[in-house]
Amino acid sequence: MLFFENGYRGLDQFGQWFADPADLGGSPETRGAARAATITTEAAAIEEVARIWAASGYVDPSDQYYVFFDSHDVDDDRAERATLLPLIELLGLERVDAPADAAAGEVWVRTDPRLAAECARWS
Repeated sequence: MLFFENGYRGLDQFGQWFADPADLGGSPETRGAARAATITTEAAAIEEVARIWAASGYVDPSDQYYVFFDSHDVDDDRAERATLLPLIELLGLERVDAPADAAAGEVWVRTDPRLAAECARWS
């Protein structure tokens, strides 16, 4: 039903969808960057960041950071990572270095009230 109401855009809450199979030939980084480029409003960026977090993240025990790609290697989730990183910049979120014992692919971001409200909806 989401597709009939909004086309491929209606399916975006499940991840990136492509109308043209030729678009699947690009690298995950290219696909992720293209997805991020289509997101231009703060509300849409927050929603997308929260969707990515809900699929692979958690709030650290100190409640100071959102952790994306929990226990993932840097080669995992390449398209999602390429989507997430520009959106973090767009929103002005503070990215911090992951602790030394964190997986190489984890992305740590300081908590933000805008993101907290949206993540609560997705958890």
